[in-house]
Amino acid sequence: MQYNTDSINHLIRNRRSVFPDQFDAGKHIPDEVIENILINATWAPTHGQNEPWHFTVFTGDGLKQLALFQSELYKQESGGGFTEKKYIKLKQQPLKASHIIALGMKRNANSRIPEIEDIEAVACAVQNIYLSVTAYGLGGYWTTGGITYYEKAKSFFGLGEADRLLGFFYTGYIAVPSAKGKRIHIDHKVSWVR
Repeated sequence: MQYNTDSINHLIRNRRSVFPDQFDAGKHIPDEVIENILINATWAPTHGQNEPWHFTVFTGDGLKQLALFQSELYKQESGGGFTEKKYIKLKQQPLKASHIIALGMKRNANSRIPEIEDIEAVACAVQNIYLSVTAYGLGGYWTTGGITYYEKAKSFFGLGEADRLLGFFYTGYIAVPSAKGKRIHIDHKVSWVR
């Protein structure tokens, strides 16, 4: 099957991160759209068909639960690094999104596959999410801030000791588009051996 390469190139090259302050807050994406986006995510490459991704989707009142959990965990765990500004941001930012997808990586206890390859598989799944969100005309971004790397956060997202929380993907309708992207020319990033 031949795909329209111009459309694919356009999609990939025009994907942009769209942040919560750019969302049309209060406008809800149909759950079926998010489900299709997540199905696309699960078609990412995965070594040994391990499929290590584990997604937890927050929407509606779930966004309030996430906001409360992350702000309070931050307050509890930040010690001397606590700032009121970050606490308020963790409590308010989720409420601007239509859906937030917690991005988990679950390890198969019997797996011989290196952990880094499971992390890479989840990253590929997130790229599928990015491209799908863009194709639907929606906005989104992957954040690894807040409580992402807190060990005590994992159980809230159904993750065990050997698993990892790799961040959150915020989605929403776009009210304020992102600026046009730019990249360094590939001549600076690619070496050819012929």
